[in-house]
Amino acid sequence: MTTRDPDLCVITCALTGVLANRKQCPGIPYTPAEIADEAKRAYDAGASVVHIHARNDDGSPTFSPAMFARIKAEIRERCPVILNFSTGTILEDVTDQCTYLRESKPEIGALNMGTMNYSKYSEKRKEFVFDMVFPNTYGKIMTMLKAMNEAGVKPELECFDTGHTHGIWPLLDMGILKAPLQFSFIVNVLGGIPATVESLQLQTKIMPAGSEWEVIGISKCGWRMIGTGLVLGGNIRAGLEDNLYLPSGEMARSNGDLIEVAARMVRDVGRKVATVGQAREILSLGPAR
Repeated sequence: MTTRDPDLCVITCALTGVLANRKQCPGIPYTPAEIADEAKRAYDAGASVVHIHARNDDGSPTFSPAMFARIKAEIRERCPVILNFSTGTILEDVTDQCTYLRESKPEIGALNMGTMNYSKYSEKRKEFVFDMVFPNTYGKIMTMLKAMNEAGVKPELECFDTGHTHGIWPLLDMGILKAPLQFSFIVNVLGGIPATVESLQLQTKIMPAGSEWEVIGISKCGWRMIGTGLVLGGNIRAGLEDNLYLPSGEMARSNGDLIEVAARMVRDVGRKVATVGQAREILSLGPAR
């Protein structure tokens, strides 16, 4: 077992998300070819992992296994970046998610680790933009975790709150979740933890020792939280799913614009951008399939 170089940082790019549209940002990709072009731009700028949601050609979200397969094929024609497929859904039925995990076999599957209020509030309008419950029962989690285990897909444990991080222990006790673990700590979603240094520090104390982790800062706090994650020794995520704007306040034209800034930040704090090969070792993914 090789020793982890603490200076290396894995950069993930979240390419498109599920909510934002081209009225908000013209650079958001919809089609498999557009998503793959964005994956290549992110890879060229320094990302070794891309986090993927699927869309229909009109931009509406889809969980179609065929669409995920098309996205994978398009990306593989362009670059060797590591694939991380989203599995997030407010529905209890995760048949489609389990199908595309088993059929497409991405290296990583994002797995939401707890139920929460998932809302957005407008201070300007004094009203909620949206207000929903994001249900993730243990039964739902275990169904997808079983599919990941069968397909050889590494679960990325997405934790919006400290209870999500602490709540993994029954899955470890059952043996359905196995170390080494990979966490994503999402901050600044209403219903989850706030975007503070202390939030990240607490999450890293709760997670099992020896786990890998990244920070995901939603909206304007994203750049500050990337800086925080870099100082604390974590990996980082940027991309149009998380934040549409460059630090200057200018809207990003592409995911590549955002990853260029993230990679520069990695180097500016004295760390090194991990290659795809190094990211595979750091995240315990094994050789490319």
